[in-house]
Amino acid sequence: TSVGIYIWRYNEANRVGDLFKQTNGYAYINLQLAVYINDIYTYIIGFSCFFGTLKLVRFCRFTRRLTLLIETIRYARKDLLLFGMMFSVIFIAFICLFYLLFVSSLSTCSTIMETAQMLFEILLMDFDGNAIVNASPFLGPFSFTLFILLGVFVCLSMLLTIINDSFKCVRNNMDENLSEDDPFAYMLHKFQNWIGFGRQSEIKRFEEDEARRRSTYFEPVEHFPDKMNQLLDALDKLYVDQQTSMFEPKSTARTIYKKRYGMNKKIVV
Repeated sequence: TSVGIYIWRYNEANRVGDLFKQTNGYAYINLQLAVYINDIYTYIIGFSCFFGTLKLVRFCRFTRRLTLLIETIRYARKDLLLFGMMFSVIFIAFICLFYLLFVSSLSTCSTIMETAQMLFEILLMDFDGNAIVNASPFLGPFSFTLFILLGVFVCLSMLLTIINDSFKCVRNNMDENLSEDDPFAYMLHKFQNWIGFGRQSEIKRFEEDEARRRSTYFEPVEHFPDKMNQLLDALDKLYVDQQTSMFEPKSTARTIYKKRYGMNKKIVV
């Protein structure tokens, strides 16, 4: 788009220059279209520079501390969107209130835009309290106090809370990987993967992790003797409880099990 607008402006400048040469400057030349094209080109270049500069933040991904800003905004985007909708409704309501009350008594409330600018200055604690009091001894302080309570103490406190909570969550969940610690190590790792050496190190790392997992793995059959002994102890206790009322004691479940299978010690695998 910028290239197209630039070509359009270049052709318009040539047209105006040729017309000036033909008339030697004695004819009326309408520069309205040229100014309009130049303004559009300036706006587009301004936004392009703005977004292009913001893309430089992408280089901050190599440092974990600098990526906290991007990750915090990304984590809190839903809450910030909902907060922005709520704050917009409250702010528009106060714009209507101040504009209708003080449109004829305050120069800063003569238009909607100037009223909005005044309210933003109040949010930043930059205001003229005497002018508001002189405009209306009762409605001025009342409206001002109401806006301070809702706009500053409530809305701004909610905004700071959302950002603070998101920052804590992002800082706690930040993964410590190679791309965030050292840019040179990250580029070296990518280069090794590209030429094939990095794949061997990844395979070796995978084999080491697999061996570590196998060394910590326990076969379920190893715990079978202990589980069987626990079961026999539970049966003994149940059998003894049932035979407490009888005079002649009888063999317990463990004794019967040992006599049947000829085992005189605990079960082993």
